[in-house]
Amino acid sequence: MKIFKRILSLLAAILLIFISYVIIAVHYWSSTDEGRLPPKTAVILHAVNNNIITSDMKPPNFLTQPRPATIAREDIMIPVTDGSDVRGRVYYPKNKGPHPMILYYHGGAFLEGYGNIETHDNIIRALAARTQSVVIGVEYRVAPQYVFPTAVEDSYDALLWAYENASKYNGDHNKIAVAGDSAGGNLATAVTLMSRDFGGPTIAGQALLYPLTTFQDIPLQSRIIYDSGYYLLSRSVMYRARDLYTPMEEMWLSPYTSPLNAENLNALPTALIITAEYDPLRDEGQQYAKRLAESGVPVTHLHYEGVMHGFVSFYEVMNLGAHGLRETVSFLNHVFDEEAETPVGLKQSIVRSPRGKEGIREYLEAYAMAAFLIYTDFRK
Repeated sequence: MKIFKRILSLLAAILLIFISYVIIAVHYWSSTDEGRLPPKTAVILHAVNNNIITSDMKPPNFLTQPRPATIAREDIMIPVTDGSDVRGRVYYPKNKGPHPMILYYHGGAFLEGYGNIETHDNIIRALAARTQSVVIGVEYRVAPQYVFPTAVEDSYDALLWAYENASKYNGDHNKIAVAGDSAGGNLATAVTLMSRDFGGPTIAGQALLYPLTTFQDIPLQSRIIYDSGYYLLSRSVMYRARDLYTPMEEMWLSPYTSPLNAENLNALPTALIITAEYDPLRDEGQQYAKRLAESGVPVTHLHYEGVMHGFVSFYEVMNLGAHGLRETVSFLNHVFDEEAETPVGLKQSIVRSPRGKEGIREYLEAYAMAAFLIYTDFRK
């Protein structure tokens, strides 16, 4: 009996030491030069920056939502105007429809190896399931092999292809929206400009998640404060993207690379713009929302505190990521609703970390995740 008690005491002591270590570790991870991070954000950033989790790693099964049986998937090749084909992925409802259509442009700094339809498959799949729309993920061609305007032209050609081939997937070509994150947000808004300028399909709405909106050298405080790369996007990557994607300075002046600086933003579709506190692209997203509104475009701007660039991609493990995805779904459903009213002007909201029971749950999940990461690291 004494031996049994000693074993229990030893196990309790080990557990107490481990819990203390986890608490200290999360406290340390949360402390940055830019301020104190929420525990969940700190844990995820630590995991990503230390390659404990990677962009192509699949989340645990208990955190994922399988594709509903009512949603089909097809990998396709989309013809573009120079005679080439670009890869695409279509998620579409199996029932008759017709269903609205969404073109989704993935992020990835316009550079090979930084993003594709595989790294953003969870968002593409979730949008299809939750909006009951045909969602087409477009794998546009990227630098260094392909410079501007290839990515923009591929993205616009994909819109034209979707419009012409809507019936193949029970889609409604009269209800098309575009969406994208980071570099993909830049392309989504460029596509709306091109469709306006060249008499293309009518676009019902544009959902821009932490978009890049300018290649020009303008003072943006967020690019200075959060430039280290710890928040999933560095200034060095942005400069490399600019050097390789837009190697000639006159390319930075195009409205299709720098919509924030475009002279004419009139007659563009209603927009949702999501920005994140710890993001180099925060300020230009906020400024673009204001510029659109000043041009008469209805804009909803949601600013999320306590999260980093790309946070919606972590919707399976981050409460605010899940919130951002829900708001994107709600916006897209709204623009597809012919009877819904869209107020003109700028509607701004700040979204903070959850409180109450949700806040406690998020807090406990952060420490549970940290414990798992530390345990996994110990086993290596």
